[in-house]
Amino acid sequence: MPPKVSIVVPFYNEEDNIQRMHAAIVAAIEPLRLPFEMVLVDDGSKDRTLVLAEQIAQQDPRVRVVQFRRNYGQTPAMAAGIQVATGEVIITMDGDLQNDPADIQQFLAKIDAGYDIVVGWRHNRQDKLVSRKIPSKIANWLIGKATGVPIKDNGCSLKAYRASLIKEIPLYSEMHRFIPAVASIAGPRIAEIKVRHHARQFGQSKYGLSRIYKVLLDLMVIKTVASFTARPLLWFTLLSLPFGFAGLAAVGYSLWRWMGSDQPLALPIAGSGVIFLMSSLILVLGGVLGEMIYALGDMREDQFARLTGRVSREPGRVEERR
Repeated sequence: MPPKVSIVVPFYNEEDNIQRMHAAIVAAIEPLRLPFEMVLVDDGSKDRTLVLAEQIAQQDPRVRVVQFRRNYGQTPAMAAGIQVATGEVIITMDGDLQNDPADIQQFLAKIDAGYDIVVGWRHNRQDKLVSRKIPSKIANWLIGKATGVPIKDNGCSLKAYRASLIKEIPLYSEMHRFIPAVASIAGPRIAEIKVRHHARQFGQSKYGLSRIYKVLLDLMVIKTVASFTARPLLWFTLLSLPFGFAGLAAVGYSLWRWMGSDQPLALPIAGSGVIFLMSSLILVLGGVLGEMIYALGDMREDQFARLTGRVSREPGRVEERR
């Protein structure tokens, strides 16, 4: 029987936690009487984490191990685990025992209620105030304002997804915290629930203030993708307006000065104006190309639906047509 639930846990130098985490997940899932699997991703650990993960897999056939040759980061590790997971529902969580596997039951209940993404909210977070809590609050506020998806705790790794949705979302850099925002383009149903959060007992935290700049850069990417996807011509035209105005002003001033006096044409100013006008034109043409790609994508989806006899009733859902 294929697993209904896949629990994906990335690890990096967590030799003191990996066996405890496995035992906690088993204790939380087995009473639910659901077929499940665990995907343990070793993100290039330099301690005995991989050895212990392989020992767990030998003793428990429900465990699969993914090994990275070096440390790539949490998001690539999580993406690798998601890609190899075979369950209908995929649960992601940290491997440091700060997330509580006992909360998984709540996530599955929300998925069964019809939600596509369920996000954990560490409402009583057991972390340092200056280095973790305050930056997290600022980041969550910025993400909500920029993307229009007001999630209270984007940084919580404890989330549940329908596999059919999460497997289609590209993940890189620190993108795992932006999954609800990226997925919002497809119109999924998103829920947020309070989860328990425990202070780290073993090992060292892999997070710090150094990740802030990565989050800000990724936020710019997400905002761009979310804004340009549906109406690329509009947004590219808006971007082209400053270049167009600057180009017209420069060329107009050069011509006015040349025709209104005996002075020669100001080639540097006129040349700069032409460059600005060409940049504006290129942006508009880029928007036209984006519209064509978007329209062709919709046409191909409609053709596929007619050929297969299926029709889309809601975003993200396809029903049989009889």
